[in-house]
Amino acid sequence: MEIQQKVIAITGAGRGLGRAIALSLAAQGATLALLDVNRHDVEQTHAMVSGQGGHSAPWVCNVANEAEVEAAFAAIDAQWGRLHGLVNCAGILRDGLLIKYKPGQPLEKMSLAQWQSVIDVNLTGTFLCGREGAALMARTGQGGVIINIASIAMVGNMGQSNYAASKAGVASLVVTWARELARFGIRVMGIAPGVFATEMTAAMKPEALARLQQAIAVGQLGEVAQLAQTVQFIFANDYLSGRVIELDGGLRL
Repeated sequence: MEIQQKVIAITGAGRGLGRAIALSLAAQGATLALLDVNRHDVEQTHAMVSGQGGHSAPWVCNVANEAEVEAAFAAIDAQWGRLHGLVNCAGILRDGLLIKYKPGQPLEKMSLAQWQSVIDVNLTGTFLCGREGAALMARTGQGGVIINIASIAMVGNMGQSNYAASKAGVASLVVTWARELARFGIRVMGIAPGVFATEMTAAMKPEALARLQQAIAVGQLGEVAQLAQTVQFIFANDYLSGRVIELDGGLRL
């Protein structure tokens, strides 16, 4: 698919990986629907896209809320009448061990709220946006591409029961949707990033960050531009569907 003049929706577009993807696609000539729960962040991304000569429109949307998702995609339809691509990037972390216990001390457990909040945003949000995006693509009959951002944590990671489970679900949707939506000319792919240089990793203790870098085969954190390049590659290669690309620098060998 040629990106130029295509309408592409991006969730979690207010910062981090979502913002990097937005700026990259805008530079390639895409028209962007920017979705994020934070008004200030998504409007800032919109301003950055405009500042580089791109075209976009921002929507405040909680992807875990069905009514808000339906309203956002209805607004996209009303504004442009079509949708060619969707990048499901919205996600949150609420890390914690399943249980924490030492003899003689109170038992601590991952709360249901801690579990459910991550499932709601990461998995249910991907489902809702994928459903609405696919419906709009199918109705307009121009095909399209859906990209789900998973994580290498999808195989399981200590202290991330909620996050790992949500991202495993996101990855399974890639295969399921690729099979279901092929008849509409819609390709579905996933990207499972490793550890990238973002605001979160910048806040880590230097010694912890150094240990993490040593575990990565290429010896450094991923750059958001590299993820954006992978998104572009998926859009450009019409033979890619039903697979998750592990973009981790060899962290999970």
